[in-house]
Amino acid sequence: MPAVFEPSGPVQGAASLDLPLDPGERVLWTGFPQRGLMFRPQDIFVVPFSIAWCGFAVFWEVSVASTKAPPFFLLWGGGFVAVGLYFVFGRFAVDAISRARTIYAVTNRRVLILSGLTTRKLQSLALGGLTELELQERSNRRGTITFGRPTVGAGNWGRSWPGSSRNAAPAFEGIENAQQVYDMIRRAQQDAKPPSAGQ
Repeated sequence: MPAVFEPSGPVQGAASLDLPLDPGERVLWTGFPQRGLMFRPQDIFVVPFSIAWCGFAVFWEVSVASTKAPPFFLLWGGGFVAVGLYFVFGRFAVDAISRARTIYAVTNRRVLILSGLTTRKLQSLALGGLTELELQERSNRRGTITFGRPTVGAGNWGRSWPGSSRNAAPAFEGIENAQQVYDMIRRAQQDAKPPSAGQ
């Protein structure tokens, strides 16, 4: 008989979360990623790069404007300035809004990630198919649980570069009591396994 877990986070009704549950499937835990501004390890490289990019683009624009160059050069440089401003400021706003619209859930059968800025996207991972789980926990007990590995092409930019999140491995990012949730998922995995022959 499957063990009954005490949820480590507030469990909401499946209907309110828009979670399509199968017959007999139970929600064990729901949570959400860290809200507001959030820095990731790769920002050690992305932030200096974006500041340098933006600074050079602004310098270009000022230089072009001071020499009264053709408007084409101003427009060309303006595109680089816009990209630089996005990486210095805009991407943090987009990321914060995206995380504010993300909900995580664990059932007795699956891991679910409901996200999306303009359209809602549901990722469903069967507990029995999770062969790799990685836990990274900070001193405040917040942490990230990653399911599997990033696909080819994800590189070292993580979720900082536009579109790179499509290649990133699914994860519960910046959740509270990450160790407890990790342990709960491991126990749920054991209970989700079919009984061996002869039992």
